[in-house]
Amino acid sequence: MTSDLKGYEVIVAVGGGIAAYKVCHVVSRLVQRGCGVSVAMTDAGTKFVTPLTFQALTRRQVFTTMWQTEGHYDPQHLSLTELADLLLVAPATADLIGKFAAGIGDDLVTTLMLGRRCPALLAPAMNTRMWENPIVQRNVTSLREWGYAFVEPGEGWLACGTTGTGRMAEPDTILDAVTLELQQKPPRQSS
Repeated sequence: MTSDLKGYEVIVAVGGGIAAYKVCHVVSRLVQRGCGVSVAMTDAGTKFVTPLTFQALTRRQVFTTMWQTEGHYDPQHLSLTELADLLLVAPATADLIGKFAAGIGDDLVTTLMLGRRCPALLAPAMNTRMWENPIVQRNVTSLREWGYAFVEPGEGWLACGTTGTGRMAEPDTILDAVTLELQQKPPRQSS
């Protein structure tokens, strides 16, 4: 395994969708390639994959709330983003996309997005009807205009039992997008 991402720090924000299981592969591969990965999860995200899974993959504490007090007090919504080279949100649900577009910071993940100093990459995952909803598409357009990058959802079998667009991109596609985004600049920690 190559260590081409050594020195880079990525925050992976896990939203509440069945596609969260794919994020385990993404996190594992980033770590194997030398990347430092910190995971933040929405409450809904923890219902699909446990924080312990990501802790085992990253060998780091997983953050699930702004009010975590293990160790010492540190305002996680700000400090996690201090050295991050990228904030990856996967799955980026319609709920998260809407909150990002509206500037809402009502949990750890949305607050991290508001307080970040690094680029953001979103991997949407939702039912086709939700993805095609004009409000969701307006939010995606707004976020693109503000410089957010997206890994487009694919078409295929969805957890709801239908086929259509809205399936989160496959892990290797997300890894390629993360690599491309990161390698545009040297790691922040090296500067």
